Amino acid sequence: MDWNNKKEIEGINSDLGNISFQDQCVFVTGGAGFLGSWVCDVLISQGAEVICVDNLSSGLLPNISHLLDADGFRFIKHDISEPIIIDEKVELVIHMASRASPFEFEHYPIEILRANTLGMMASLEIAREHSARLLYTSTSEVYGNPEIVPTPESYPGSVNPVGPRGCYDEAKRCGEAYAVAYRRQHGLDTRIARIFNTYGPRIRGDGIYARALPRFISQALSGKPVTIFGDGGQTRSFTYVTDQVEGLLRLASVEGAGGAVVNIGSDRETKIIDVARAILKITGSNSPLTYHPLPQDDPLRRRPDITRANELLGWRPKVALEEGLRRTVDWFRSAGGEVN
Repeated sequence: MDWNNKKEIEGINSDLGNISFQDQCVFVTGGAGFLGSWVCDVLISQGAEVICVDNLSSGLLPNISHLLDADGFRFIKHDISEPIIIDEKVELVIHMASRASPFEFEHYPIEILRANTLGMMASLEIAREHSARLLYTSTSEVYGNPEIVPTPESYPGSVNPVGPRGCYDEAKRCGEAYAVAYRRQHGLDTRIARIFNTYGPRIRGDGIYARALPRFISQALSGKPVTIFGDGGQTRSFTYVTDQVEGLLRLASVEGAGGAVVNIGSDRETKIIDVARAILKITGSNSPLTYHPLPQDDPLRRRPDITRANELLGWRPKVALEEGLRRTVDWFRSAGGEVN
């Protein structure tokens, strides 16, 4: 595999225990992205057949280059918002395709809407045609700026549909509605994961693709000012990628979870300013902190109630933030600071 994540893939498989996708055909959209490529890695390591679909608008071919010649792996460059016919018998569909950085919300709102509406419908149609299970990776952003923290799955959300984040928040909410509608009308086995701020190797730290944590690392390693929006007092729940992938695959596999909606994220709430300072300490950087106006509708707090994930999936995050940051910084250093 690339930069040698073999040990971490083995760790995910160990944590999954008896859960296996061996000999299953899994259709993964957004499979060349940060999180999607990790999912593909685990599936291939278990002996699954993987059909990876990505239009490479924000995903990167280097994320999956080590898989291109692997047995059972097939890459299709395709925009999932357009229909696609798959001849192989598919047992599981994982719809992950979507731009996800707040900076992309401004530049690509229509593409984000299409990926989570038309793309979701195309994915559901594949699942329906093949009588396959479908896992949709939704987001904590469906909660908007929550009034209840920790936030349970039953919270309906407080979202501004016409604000700058509306293209993402409402697209994901619509994607969830599609999943529920196909379950009710067609009896499809659909599951929804609401994922919280995931980070780790392969996350992009460049340009409009960079979210706060990878942006901080990239800036710190290059000696540039670390940009904080607002006073840094807003909180997030950062989840290391191996924990996130384990949670997603548990939800995809567990029997009797059809129709489930599950928060998958760390229940440790951390201030943005504290993450920035931790990164400066780990990198040994002297980059100054600079402060900028908080964007409209930026959530003030993020912390999931993960009771359901624990009880239904037997899942809790294992990697502490400090350890996850060290691993991510090490990867950024090996990748050249700002690359991907």
